[in-house]
Amino acid sequence: MQFDILTIFPDIFDSYFNESILKRARKKKIIQINVHDLRKWTTDKHKTVDDTPYGGGAGMVLKIEPIFKAIKALKKTQNTKHKSQTRIILFSAKGKIFTQADAKRLAKYSRIIMLCGRYEGVDERVAQHLIDEEISIGQYVLTGGEIPAMVLIDSISRLLPGVLGNKDSLQEESYSLIRNSKFEIRNSVLEYPQYTKPEKFHGWPVPKVLLSGHHEKIEKWRKNKTNYSCLPVGRNHE
Repeated sequence: MQFDILTIFPDIFDSYFNESILKRARKKKIIQINVHDLRKWTTDKHKTVDDTPYGGGAGMVLKIEPIFKAIKALKKTQNTKHKSQTRIILFSAKGKIFTQADAKRLAKYSRIIMLCGRYEGVDERVAQHLIDEEISIGQYVLTGGEIPAMVLIDSISRLLPGVLGNKDSLQEESYSLIRNSKFEIRNSVLEYPQYTKPEKFHGWPVPKVLLSGHHEKIEKWRKNKTNYSCLPVGRNHE
């Protein structure tokens, strides 16, 4: 899968994408991450990407012109046969809250182009005409879309075949989904408590059942310790 990130701070991503699982996934060519400086598509000598909002107000807004040129240029680099397999995402506070269901949905695409907003946001015509969906990673304010881009790439990449060393890890993860006609049932943030060596630390023991070697009892204990919540089945953007 190919990820393209449009940002005015490209150096932010250097460390995160060059460590651990994502580094190995890139090395194995399972994922490709391209970071693009939005200023490349400006025309003035100051490489201006923002301006004051019409109607007044505090802060600056990212201009539509460089974003339009950037997306147009990136689209030209894609295989026309796979055009329908590309998704363009804008990160914004008013976007749909990102869930594990979205990660699974987006993992089916071959290419995702992500636009990282900054300052007071992005010219609304970008959302209306240039992107496929708006996403937010939570009901709080961030200084830009760079962290959300990292979140999406991390959560989507680990769903791709070959990225995780143990494929069983995906089956027991938090927010794994069980669907029926009325509800989407998902695990809580932690699927069940995990322990490792030492067996005792400061008088705090590991539960005896986990040391028993009795797989049925361990499985029953883990199921009892897993919290579930029911949510209405969400609509996707397709």
